[in-house]
Amino acid sequence: MTHTLPTITVKGACPHDCPDACSWIVTVDSATGRAVRLQGDTANPFTDGFLCQKVANYLDRVYHPERLTTPLRRTGPKGSGQFEAITWPEAIDTITTQFKQIAASADGPQAILPYSYAGTMGKLQYGSLDRRFFHRLGASLLDRTICATAGAVGCDITLGTRAMIDPATVERSRYIVNWGSNTKVTNSHLWAIMHRARQAGAKIVTIDPYRSRTAEGSDWWLPIRPGTDAALALGVMHILFRDGLHDQAYLNDFCLGANELQQRVETEYPPERVSAITGLPVADIEQFAREYGRSQELFGGPAFLRINYGMQRHGGGAMAVRTVCCLPAVTGDWRHVGGGALLSTSKLFPFDEAFLTRPDLIRPGTRTVNMTQLADALHGEMAGPPIRVLYVYNSNPAAVAPDQSRVLKGFRRDDLFTVVHDLFLTDTANYADVVLPATSQFEHFDIHNSYGHLYVQVNHPAIAPIGDAKPNTEVFRLLAKGMGFEDELFSMTDVELARRAFLSLSASERGPGGEVPVREDESTSNFTGQTSPPNPLSEAERGDRNRNNFSGITFESLMAEGPQRLNVPEDWAPFASGNFPTASGKCELFSPGEAAAGRDPLPYYIPPHEDPQTKPELAAKFPLQMITPPSPSFLNSTFVNVDVLRKKAVEPQIEMHPNDADRRSITSGDAVRVFNDRGSFRAKAVVGDSVKPGVVVAFGIWWNKYTDGGANCNAITSTALTDQGGGATFFDNLVEVEPFRV
Repeated sequence: MTHTLPTITVKGACPHDCPDACSWIVTVDSATGRAVRLQGDTANPFTDGFLCQKVANYLDRVYHPERLTTPLRRTGPKGSGQFEAITWPEAIDTITTQFKQIAASADGPQAILPYSYAGTMGKLQYGSLDRRFFHRLGASLLDRTICATAGAVGCDITLGTRAMIDPATVERSRYIVNWGSNTKVTNSHLWAIMHRARQAGAKIVTIDPYRSRTAEGSDWWLPIRPGTDAALALGVMHILFRDGLHDQAYLNDFCLGANELQQRVETEYPPERVSAITGLPVADIEQFAREYGRSQELFGGPAFLRINYGMQRHGGGAMAVRTVCCLPAVTGDWRHVGGGALLSTSKLFPFDEAFLTRPDLIRPGTRTVNMTQLADALHGEMAGPPIRVLYVYNSNPAAVAPDQSRVLKGFRRDDLFTVVHDLFLTDTANYADVVLPATSQFEHFDIHNSYGHLYVQVNHPAIAPIGDAKPNTEVFRLLAKGMGFEDELFSMTDVELARRAFLSLSASERGPGGEVPVREDESTSNFTGQTSPPNPLSEAERGDRNRNNFSGITFESLMAEGPQRLNVPEDWAPFASGNFPTASGKCELFSPGEAAAGRDPLPYYIPPHEDPQTKPELAAKFPLQMITPPSPSFLNSTFVNVDVLRKKAVEPQIEMHPNDADRRSITSGDAVRVFNDRGSFRAKAVVGDSVKPGVVVAFGIWWNKYTDGGANCNAITSTALTDQGGGATFFDNLVEVEPFRV
């Protein structure tokens, strides 16, 4: 007879930096308390019960033999990875002693810098008590720019904040363009929707310098030169206006600046010039413009642009996104369900961010450090006091930050005290003075939105924390107590924080003006005794957003039933009649805000910082344009230490065109050195037609400890910023490649 052990199932959500935010179910052995299975949850129709290859192996991450289970104190040189176990009280006392000493010194608390990003995307573990703690402490602020800020600024200039469509309506699209988006890998559930649209007659086009898995699975791949997307969009608009493929009525009624934009593209961006900039043949530019502008006639439905963050990782990144976002207005595709463009859905979720993070605690005059410029900050190249304490959580900057050699040199400073809170001894943790063990998503509570669909969801803890691991929220409660901070700022439980931030009350639970009452056991006050932290939204906007988007969802139903869809119409064409969330209420092809700021109010092409066409002297030394997309096996630097996934990635590789390889006597499989003035790293050459001549692709983001030579692709990336938004320029690098010889 076979006996089956009793099990329980627990609903949760994937926390990683991916638009899909998959709903999942964890099966736990009741006798041992051990998770034994992870599967997708069909209760979320968008993620539809399946998980990506990375998260399908999540149990290997949770039960990895190298999970940290106790706090550690460094015993060897920085970077050696030599530590001894200590207790949590010892760790908290060590850290808070340093905080107090630095805060009381002449440099003051701004010599303390938190460094975090999206190692978890949960509203509590990503940004709640941590922000409160550092705001209360008076530490330097961190500008979290490394991924998405340039694109967000560019999108907002043209379309306004909260401008997006429901990704589920892409099934109604008939000309689908993945522009700078490896959707099949990084947004796989949207790819499934695109595939269903193709079965109904849609054509799928991918615009990308690299023949990604998405490009391979598309009907047409346009191998654009890195950093030239704005030029292509402007050239397409030239053809749309020239050939009468624009929607003049939509432009007249719902847009600003159509005439000015038409004049610019007609005179400045003819297809021949755009071809010279982008590296695309004139015939391809003409064909793409005609198909895009005639999608209703040729394919039976509207055109849709999936814009992603690869497009904005160069010197003109914000302008590129701003410019591409103009296209659906020119063609009038916003009129139709499934038409338009999408960057992110995250701003549709009306969580009370001000309550969670308490920006009212920030002291006037506190400086802000751009996380992309960590190398500069660690070397004292920014205004203000030197960085003397670095507290790292939800991130691995030794692997992911640009200008890696200077970052690591900064970590080796004897006068820098570094704390890392993580699940593993990452590259960054090897340099820490104190390491704290973190919980996985199986082990803590959180609440999640998404930047790729419209479902809000709760992650319930499925298992007890491994060893002495603790979530971010609990660690900051301990640190606050050690600092002697006011208990009322940190005493709420995670569930109480989520309930209060959710603002998911039905109309009957609201006050007469739509306000959300604060329960007695959920009240907060800041250290000056001021109650009710301010909300940056107006009361009318706050009430409107919550009534419209969270209406019908209660916190209790979310906790009990699982994923809940925002209150957005199923067949949603949000800008069919204008009503853009801009200051004018129109799609701003001409931006009054940009004009007022002294910048060009119309879109135009900004080349990369390091472009062979504009920097010929630099290109003479380093002639290859390099981009660094993530390996399909990893998610940024997450999952690199999971054996099965690292084996799928094989080793650091760089893909190059046969013409470039032949000139350098390189063949597939050769070990090569990739370098520029900032540094170098080693990789294996893969020679083929996946890239254009003059372009190379290196896949990230490997931990240095798993590379040959101790450096990854960020050894050659720059701390230079995007035109707006302060974003990182990871795809803006001129390099040279040569055979590696010992």
